[in-house]
This record gives sequence, C-alpha cells and structure tokens, in this order.
Amino acid sequence: MDNYQTRVTPAKEDAVKALKDEFSQYNGYIFTDYRGMTVAQLTELRNTLRKSDAQYRVIKNRYAKLAFKELGATGAEDQMVGPTAVALAKGDESNVIAKALFEAIKNGVPMQVKGAIVDGEVMDAAQIEALSKLPTRLELIASLMGTMKAPVQKLAATLLAYVESKGGVPSEN
Repeated sequence: MDNYQTRVTPAKEDAVKALKDEFSQYNGYIFTDYRGMTVAQLTELRNTLRKSDAQYRVIKNRYAKLAFKELGATGAEDQMVGPTAVALAKGDESNVIAKALFEAIKNGVPMQVKGAIVDGEVMDAAQIEALSKLPTRLELIASLMGTMKAPVQKLAATLLAYVESKGGVPSEN
C-alpha cells in the first residue's frame, strides 16, 4: 500500500503562515468548543474580548496545529479536537480573558473551555478555570496601594489628634 501524503498547496501554506503570524503576537491561547453558539453570542463574545485587546477566532485544526508547531508551542495538539475556537490574549491578560469566557458560560453561552497554553505552559480546563478566579493585575495593584496607604492615614490621624490635644497648630521657631 502506498503511504498517503497530503498535498501542500500554496493556499495551505499561506493559511498556515497567516495563522502563525497572528498567533505570534499573543502569549495566551485558550481553546474552546464553540458548538451550539449563535452568531449573536459569537459576536458579543468577540466584542467583549476586543476590549481587552484579545481576539476570538474559529480555527481550522489542521492549519492551527502546523502554525503552533512552527511557533514551538507544544501541547496544543490535544486541545484541537473537534470544532475549536481560540481566545488569543496578550501580556498579563490571560486571566482576564479566561474570566470573560467563564462569565459567558455562566450567562448561558453554550461553550466549553478545553484548555490553554499560557506563556508556554499547557493548562487543562480546571487549571484555566482556577486562573480565571485570580485577581487581575490592576486589582492586585489597587489592593497593594490600599494596603500601603492605610498606615500613612493612621499616622496622619494620630499626629493630627496629638496636635489638637496640645491646643492647635504647633508654632514655628
């Protein structure tokens, strides 16, 4: 029997190159099964993700596998079985994007998160759900600033109370 070989056409090469070029701009890839989603739900999800500088793309598994292989992202092959769409995240935004996906699922969008690759680390659905529950970078900064501000406020209130207990504003010498 002859071995079957897929004929690589210029159109296929161009499609893989286009995916590779697009994927190379991102460092977070969250794979979902989008079966059952309406066009309106897909559009709304895409619009929500665009606000965080992310994309949501329905992909052709064969081309995407080749593109990820060329990028050196291993572990994506297992995620791309059946109808697959991928949410593409930049920088530290992967948990924000994961949060948006799980929020959409909670609101009745018939989508299933399969797994992810975030900064080269392969994650299963449970791990990406845990990532979605972590505070965002901005939430962490706000919490840190609030923690740093509290002692200064207490010191200022104590000094003000001391000054007032001595009868007003201290005189300058």
